[in-house]
Amino acid sequence: MKALVLGGSQFVGLHTVQELVARGHDVTVLNRGKTTTALPAGVHRLVADRTDNASMRAALAGSEWDAVFDVSGFVMVAGGSDIAFLIDLLDGRVGNYVYTSSIMAYRQSGVFPWTEDFENNPEGPNTYGGFKVAVETALLERHRATGFPASIVRPAAIYGPDNNIYDMEAAMFFRLLRGLPVILPHDGLVACSYGHVDDLCRVMVDMADIPEARGQLFNITRETVTVNEYVSVLAEVVGKAADVVYIPTELLTKLPKAPFGHLFGRMHHSMLSIEKAERTLAFRPQYDFRAGHAQTFEWFMQSALKDAVDPLKDPLWFATYDFNWEAEVARMIRGGTTS
Repeated sequence: MKALVLGGSQFVGLHTVQELVARGHDVTVLNRGKTTTALPAGVHRLVADRTDNASMRAALAGSEWDAVFDVSGFVMVAGGSDIAFLIDLLDGRVGNYVYTSSIMAYRQSGVFPWTEDFENNPEGPNTYGGFKVAVETALLERHRATGFPASIVRPAAIYGPDNNIYDMEAAMFFRLLRGLPVILPHDGLVACSYGHVDDLCRVMVDMADIPEARGQLFNITRETVTVNEYVSVLAEVVGKAADVVYIPTELLTKLPKAPFGHLFGRMHHSMLSIEKAERTLAFRPQYDFRAGHAQTFEWFMQSALKDAVDPLKDPLWFATYDFNWEAEVARMIRGGTTS
């Protein structure tokens, strides 16, 4: 298979490239060339900016691909890139187009689990979730009009080696290893679905060979766990007791910023059903929640991340962590000075 990965230098894109190469496919990545990542031997590179139609035309005009994997769509939120232009450029020249969307494309709902026919995020294309909906809509409308072979995955919280969203498992590993307080809101009962990056990339590559996937979207994840379970399992993986501090709900509205990771807030309260992916794609995740985080922690301890001193900020959400602030809030709670 001649495959093009839009992105390909970080996390999901990089693991998609690795999965394609492991299966013996001819792989090309297209990105801005600003991230120096060691790609597997034999991977070709195209340099273009998705916010610049002229550069995309110069890189892709006249090219044909058995499959395109679009894992860099988030750049359009900030940069105003043109999905309609890209579809026009590729329509009739691609065998399959697999788009990586997000759980954030759903309207928040207290009805669980979420299935693919649930309502979409109504917040509009200037938000992350609303933008994902706009791209999905454009792809599915073109599929209905011309047969453009688009298929869509909506993953939940993706974790694993090379994760560049640093206030997820990396921040929790730091807290546990350093004996720092772990502040939990809403009594630790916020639930979220989690999936390993390699399970996601494996099924995306599978989709390129499944005609029934075209014109469809699929939830991709594994377990849904509460924040309490998240911390408990990661503490077991790290081998350190968690210093858990529950923050009173009334205090949350008084603080200038949240003293916990972004997935622990109520906006991420969610549960995905993967029944459709199991049925249509024969999706069978390799990693359960504990095994996946154990494998991720092993990678973490062999990486340069474990020695990070300054807070890390990710390139997508620009989210980070502030352990000094978390410690201050923990002292407030334990000292009873929350009024």
